[in-house]
Amino acid sequence: MKSTPETSDALPTLDEVARLAGVSRATASRAINGGNRVSAAAKAKVDHAVAELGYTPNQAARSLVTRRTGSVAVVVPEPDERVFADPFFASTLSAVNRELADRDLQLVLLLAQPGEQEERMLRYLRNRHIDGAIVVSHHRADNLADHLAALGLPCAFVGRPWTGADRVSFVDTDNVEGGRLATEALVDRGCTAIGTITGPTDMTASLDRLAGWRSAMGAAGLEQDAIEQGDFTEVGGERAASALLSRHPELDGLFVASDLMALGALRVLAETGRRVPEDIAVVGYDDLGAAERTTPPLTTVSHPVSEMASRATKLLIEQMDATGTSLPMRLIFTPSLVRRDSA
Repeated sequence: MKSTPETSDALPTLDEVARLAGVSRATASRAINGGNRVSAAAKAKVDHAVAELGYTPNQAARSLVTRRTGSVAVVVPEPDERVFADPFFASTLSAVNRELADRDLQLVLLLAQPGEQEERMLRYLRNRHIDGAIVVSHHRADNLADHLAALGLPCAFVGRPWTGADRVSFVDTDNVEGGRLATEALVDRGCTAIGTITGPTDMTASLDRLAGWRSAMGAAGLEQDAIEQGDFTEVGGERAASALLSRHPELDGLFVASDLMALGALRVLAETGRRVPEDIAVVGYDDLGAAERTTPPLTTVSHPVSEMASRATKLLIEQMDATGTSLPMRLIFTPSLVRRDSA
């Protein structure tokens, strides 16, 4: 049983820890806050006293000593409804939280749309309420890489930022190669009228996947005019597919830049009587679970989101642990095609 002060119900203090351990208050404080300049023997005595007394450090006071809050922000400049409906974000948050839990760090989720919410988020970051930030699903206008680099705040991006890519660490997948793989699968099948539904044009992943589509179409000598912009949502995919097919009813192949948008596109194809893959073959992008449940199951490009988020978190923790300025790091994953019945 842990011993407690007999004369009071008050929580044990640092002075009591020091007295029981037989060390000075300063040594006890250093031992509890990382063990710098404390001998192994003294730290062992302090650890034993902490366990014996049931001592819990005052986190506010501790942060003044360590200049650490023990928390990391995951910054997502997207509307709430998209974050909680898209498996991309669920996979990302789960992977980040696993890595942080191993280091006893708390995840803080920051959602912000342009305007007042974005300014409030930037103010929160400037005030250093967190020790570092992982940024996900960023857009051209948010300039988050530049903001965070200027603050000197440890950060890592999941996906290449629009600007400041040479100033911050990021993890990405080769989206150009992924778009090319998806389109080549349709070309190899014999499709000659291949359209594409892109993601938002203010995101690097969207433009890179479109560039991959253009590369494969150009190599095959095929027309590149069947393009419709989506928004990485199921409803957006449905809307884009309707518009694209009304302009290009001759399509026999379709590359959709996310599986969620492909779900909407498949619904439109079914409603208009087009058989998949007999009349039109479809390839998506992500492979985060939805592709296996479509009818027919969706051929798609694997997007290693969990691995990317995990590595981004490790890059961030390395920056937080560094004693000096660390150089920006970048890691690019190679995509692969997952073949199913839709193509």
